[in-house]
Amino acid sequence: MERWFNVGKIVNTHGIRGEVRVISRTDFPEERYKKGNKLYIFRERDTEPIEVTVKSHRVHKSFDLLSFEGYDSINDVERFKGAMLKVPERQLGELAEGEYYFHEIIGCTVVTEGGETIGAVKEILTPGANDVWVVRREDGSEALIPYIDEVVLHVDPERKTIIIRPMEGLLE
Repeated sequence: MERWFNVGKIVNTHGIRGEVRVISRTDFPEERYKKGNKLYIFRERDTEPIEVTVKSHRVHKSFDLLSFEGYDSINDVERFKGAMLKVPERQLGELAEGEYYFHEIIGCTVVTEGGETIGAVKEILTPGANDVWVVRREDGSEALIPYIDEVVLHVDPERKTIIIRPMEGLLE
């Protein structure tokens, strides 16, 4: 059974030339949305995904704007509103050492080098220079862990554990 991974959600159309506005949920939008790449549109009422080929990609405000080959007008893409864009696991590819897909990090238990459990990674923020992992603590509060070498010492996606060295003020 093929596993699928969310790339983004089509939230609206943009203009009249077949562009769609996407809220991305992908680790590497510039790679995922490269011209010629295959994406799969999952609509609620469909039993099979619709395969599309990326024709263009650009960023506008906080959205990714995509167009697909063969879908040249707003009338062609209107039906995709609310649909999810996904890729099959086989399209993920290998990453360099020290790089991880979001699905490998989310759900990992974060532990200090001293053995104190902080909580589990619930989401990943991508504000700029480095990612920030949002960790839900046992008391329901959140800790923000920057993904930098000084803090993240070891990541083991198979065992779903991350070992960190807390910096001054990090876990207050």
